[in-house]
Amino acid sequence: MKKYVINEEFLSRLDILETLLKNNVAGMFGGNKQSKYGSFGSSCEFADYRDYMPGDDITKIDWNSYARFDKLYLKLFLDERQMHTRIYIDASRSMDYGRGEKAEQAVRLAAALAYMSVNEMDRVSVYVIKDRTVTELIPPTVGKESFFNRVGKFNEIEFDGDSYISEAILPSVVGMGDGMSVIISDFLTDNDYETAIDHLVSKKRDVFCIQILSREELAPQLTGKMHLYDSENYDKTYKKNIDRDILKAYRAALGYATDRIRDYCFSRGANYILASAEDDIGRIIFGRLEEEGVVK
Repeated sequence: MKKYVINEEFLSRLDILETLLKNNVAGMFGGNKQSKYGSFGSSCEFADYRDYMPGDDITKIDWNSYARFDKLYLKLFLDERQMHTRIYIDASRSMDYGRGEKAEQAVRLAAALAYMSVNEMDRVSVYVIKDRTVTELIPPTVGKESFFNRVGKFNEIEFDGDSYISEAILPSVVGMGDGMSVIISDFLTDNDYETAIDHLVSKKRDVFCIQILSREELAPQLTGKMHLYDSENYDKTYKKNIDRDILKAYRAALGYATDRIRDYCFSRGANYILASAEDDIGRIIFGRLEEEGVVK
């Protein structure tokens, strides 16, 4: 990744997202609980405030805040039923292909989804997958203040080497039936990722796979004689004359790769979207995620 993706401009966009998302988060963010606000209980540990909505428990209204601001707020408290969102970022070299847009988009989406989780007062953890290892980037975090204190960690991710998603996730702690697992990758690999999906599903977690591809990968414009390199293994090189037949074969291979992850997700009851690295983050949140029922 070639620049600081998580910066003041991006954080200001999160503030805008919070306004647009207000009272519209469903599906995997809160909607899978018996109650949308079922992650809060009567424990003594204060978590955050949110606006009062008709039908809320009036005993949780903070009357001191009402006296100060002339507006109704609910005090939220943590309990053991709190959901835990776990986000995995594929940090292989292929994610940094081209001008690095895929890597930057992966970071933006991970940060936005993490923010959506803490905004619902779920816990969120973020991990990096590199080679056969899962490394914790952001430890379990609750609340927007804690999140913003740690959000700069996203800029520290280095995209390099290969990734073996299943071999990395299976030995790690994934939790049992307590929330959503998100895998963000280009999924352009012959390595096994299906076993990881099965493993997470067997743990009764909601699984959400986000495939990110660059515009160059989705609609290549290469023509003529080219010397190509495998982005994850520079020892593999290809000298080809890129003609119509080569592009046709490439599109067929790309279709196979996208169909493979999409169909496998659907067969396991997991959610899946394909996002372009150049897509606007708001368009993804309020377009593709809306289609999947995450935002309504």
